[in-house]
Amino acid sequence: MDVRSLAFRTDLALLRLGGSVVEDRGSHLAVRTPDNPAFYWGNFYLLARPPRADEVEALVAAYDADFPDSPHRAFGVDGVEDQSEALAPLVAAGPELDSASVMTATSVHPPARPNTGAEYRRLRTDDDWAQRLEVAVACNDDQPPDRYLAFATTKAVYERGLVEAGHGAWWGAFVDGRLVTSMGLVRAGEGLARFQSVETHPDFRGRGLAGTLVHRVSGYGFDELDARTLVMVADPDYLAIRIYRSVGFADTEVQTQLKQVPR
Repeated sequence: MDVRSLAFRTDLALLRLGGSVVEDRGSHLAVRTPDNPAFYWGNFYLLARPPRADEVEALVAAYDADFPDSPHRAFGVDGVEDQSEALAPLVAAGPELDSASVMTATSVHPPARPNTGAEYRRLRTDDDWAQRLEVAVACNDDQPPDRYLAFATTKAVYERGLVEAGHGAWWGAFVDGRLVTSMGLVRAGEGLARFQSVETHPDFRGRGLAGTLVHRVSGYGFDELDARTLVMVADPDYLAIRIYRSVGFADTEVQTQLKQVPR
């Protein structure tokens, strides 16, 4: 299967780096992350096109057979434009549709009001990574805290493994020694680098920390990862998208995902 979506191409590149298994079935890719079965977008089908109404039942049955112990169903749909109308038959079967904005930048500029009061640097120590986990948990508003902590802990091990293997780095903004904003940037193909997990602790939002850090990390991507294009995927309805635009990112594609939790 030849994937057109820049978002899914970079997703798949990072998943493979982290040890996920991707099986090409022709009409779709079956993606598995055995070490983290609760990771929605590490255990999913990537479909070549929206399924027709007469294909939905067989598609769902095939997913359930491939992921018999999964608490969720997750489907990505390849493409670069909005596909919500064509996906109505699959949505009718239960999964909720989520369309994200795929943003790219070939150059960046500082935000209008950069935050100069924080320290911006890479995560290096065990304590840095422990604080990274604390920020992730503080930003979670989707899952029960205990379940999310287990998922986030496994994901942090995966993220640190990418860093230690030389594929990229996780960065943070520190205020009085406390990590309050974090994000990763990882090589994701020839000339590409993909941002990961851009998060700011709820108590420190609105201070220009994320925009300042995105600008700093983008420079690292161009200078040290030899990236020509940086890729960021964002919720089009959430205020953070304005932060990315403020430093030079532009909306270029739409990424289409559907998930059903519990299935």
